[in-house]
Amino acid sequence: MIDNAVLSSKELMEMEDKYGAHNYHPLPVVLSKGEGVYVWDVEGKKYFDFLSAYSAVNQGHCHPRIVNALTEQATQLTLTSRAFYNDLLGKYEKYITDYFKYDKVLPINTGVEAVETAIKLCRKWAYEVKGVAENQAKIIFATGNFHGRTLGAISASNDPSSTKGFGPYMPGYEIIPYNDLDALTEALKDNDVAGFLVEPIQGEAGVFVPDEGYLKKADELCKAHNVLFIADEVQTGIARTGKLLATCGNCSCAKSCEHNPELRPDILILGKAISGGVFPVSAVLADDPIMMCIKPGEHGSTFGGNPLACAVAMEALNVIRDEGLAENAMHLGNIFRERMQGLVDKSDLVNLVRGKGLLNAIVINDSEDSKTAWNICVALRDNGLLAKPTHGNIIRFAPPLVMNEEQLNECCDIIEKTIMDFKV
Repeated sequence: MIDNAVLSSKELMEMEDKYGAHNYHPLPVVLSKGEGVYVWDVEGKKYFDFLSAYSAVNQGHCHPRIVNALTEQATQLTLTSRAFYNDLLGKYEKYITDYFKYDKVLPINTGVEAVETAIKLCRKWAYEVKGVAENQAKIIFATGNFHGRTLGAISASNDPSSTKGFGPYMPGYEIIPYNDLDALTEALKDNDVAGFLVEPIQGEAGVFVPDEGYLKKADELCKAHNVLFIADEVQTGIARTGKLLATCGNCSCAKSCEHNPELRPDILILGKAISGGVFPVSAVLADDPIMMCIKPGEHGSTFGGNPLACAVAMEALNVIRDEGLAENAMHLGNIFRERMQGLVDKSDLVNLVRGKGLLNAIVINDSEDSKTAWNICVALRDNGLLAKPTHGNIIRFAPPLVMNEEQLNECCDIIEKTIMDFKV
């Protein structure tokens, strides 16, 4: 039986601490309602959400169109597994492959599942198409990456908080410096290399934006060596950085790569905002020569491609286009970084601003192991804005893309006041 007793924030946090695994360290706020760019705690206090569930809620909390798609489908059919066809999967597969201009999609549930799928697909392609000897395929990753928490993902990490105590790790991985074309050039000399898996912007690392042209040149190097260029756009994709995909924000094309694919990943990994935060949905997209290496029985998921996910994802992607959210992210992001750059000039606490679109971060002038950034986020909470530090001294700012200019400026006012009033 569900306990419907009304509990305070303190009681609910104590309950999580007592009964839940201690694998997260949340900001001390207990949320019970969300709408658009706002969330409310159980005591009724209202906040601006400046994290968007790590960019899963790009369309805003509880977008009525997406929620309606979920509830309508939930009354008809929720799950069949892939043992049978369902009446939405084919429609969704056509919709999303048309949307992102790929031949095929492999539907899955979470971001890290999609990353694991891409790794398996890359290896299968290496053996069946490239001709790499069995069990010798290598995949290149970049330092500072975050691809999830499974063993397959953390094996590619150089972050001790992800890896320590979980070995032995997956073989066949090579980790090179991010944003380093010389290192990539050297690694690609190995004929057993099958793929280069990279985030266009490293979100968890502190919104690390690579040099202009890095991704395009990396893609060219991969193609010259018959190596798959794999883009993990779980956090950066779906309009977050001011373009439909961040990869098209890092190439020379004048328009979105949706129309002019000068930089087009061989494998594209999507998740988070593909469902607007309403349901776990992720996807791996590739063309036939790659995707058709996977045969029946070789990979799958009970929930992957379920009718609820299909209905939600189609409507969530419709909202992105219909409401011009990529364009809004680009416009507001420029305003935000200009406001924050002014803060750098006024405060010794902030020494750097970086980002694209509405994926941004400020670097606090303190050591990574200090609590300054955390305490600033607690002060921001007290002032009505929710954000979270990453890597100790970096605060990531990623509001829902439905935010308007007036709301953004109000949030900038809160951030500026909090920083200027903060005492270390």
